Amino acid sequence: MDEFSLIERIAARTAARADIMLGIGDDCALLAPPAGQVLAVTADTLNAGVHFPLETPAFDIGWKTLAVNLSDLAAMGARPAWCTLALSLPDSDPVWLEAFADGLFALADAAGITLVGGDTTRGPLSLSVTAMGWVPATQALRRDGACAGDQVWVSGVPGEAALALALWQQGRLDVAAEQADPLLETLRQRLLRPSPRNALGLALRGIASAAIDVSDGLGADLGHVCQRSGLAAQLQLAALPVSPALARFAAGEQAWPLQTGGGDDYELCFSAPAAAHDRVLAAAASAGVAVHCIGRLQAGQGVHWQDPAGRPWLPPRRGYDHFASA
Repeated sequence: MDEFSLIERIAARTAARADIMLGIGDDCALLAPPAGQVLAVTADTLNAGVHFPLETPAFDIGWKTLAVNLSDLAAMGARPAWCTLALSLPDSDPVWLEAFADGLFALADAAGITLVGGDTTRGPLSLSVTAMGWVPATQALRRDGACAGDQVWVSGVPGEAALALALWQQGRLDVAAEQADPLLETLRQRLLRPSPRNALGLALRGIASAAIDVSDGLGADLGHVCQRSGLAAQLQLAALPVSPALARFAAGEQAWPLQTGGGDDYELCFSAPAAAHDRVLAAAASAGVAVHCIGRLQAGQGVHWQDPAGRPWLPPRRGYDHFASA
């Protein structure tokens, strides 16, 4: 395929919407946000061999390319609306492209987000999405809204994606094929096809005081909330949820570094007043997502963990940093 055939093939997968005055095919898209809403915009880039193993199936690459952006919208309590896609491809393989588009549009359709433009170029495999959504200005879940005394919550089971990556690095998990072992397949899915918590983000409007998505590690990401809000977090390792996969492949203390410092979870970590405890549980139930209270915020600085005996515990790794070893 030439470049324009590639663009046409992707454009054919999109659908018309009333809030898209002009979509793919011009120099810019023309979009119409609803009255009374503010625009939330985020962008993420995924590079082969950095954000996913080179042998990752194209469907899963397409899914994850959009999922990481949807997770940012979820953390702001923003409703997904539109996105653009920039593709750098080593060659224009139509079979790979169709599988990639299948993954991206499977998630896009489920999330209610529409592709409105982008760019294509030849080069090392790299994928960039800019995602846009809207939220009432007074209900955006910002990082600087937390208060002393707020409870700290996390959705899902942090650490499963990091465990999957560790097992792949050890040669114990093949990310390119469905696994016969159901627990290994669960971990493979958690790494390759994260589930952005958009329904939870919407349900937490007016309840949560601050939020962030967990992409670089629970401790590191919560640290950004603490820094922006001028607070410290006191967290309990015993309160972290443990899944059957974690219990089997990283039992007990082995799971703690994965859960506190592993990346790629794309869960939500958020704070809420203690008086809103039951409202948080009700919001999570309405979104179909499990949440766990893992500690609280207080005066001070930093993120502090306690082991089940109440002793301070220092994570061996704070979180992922692209330039830590540069």
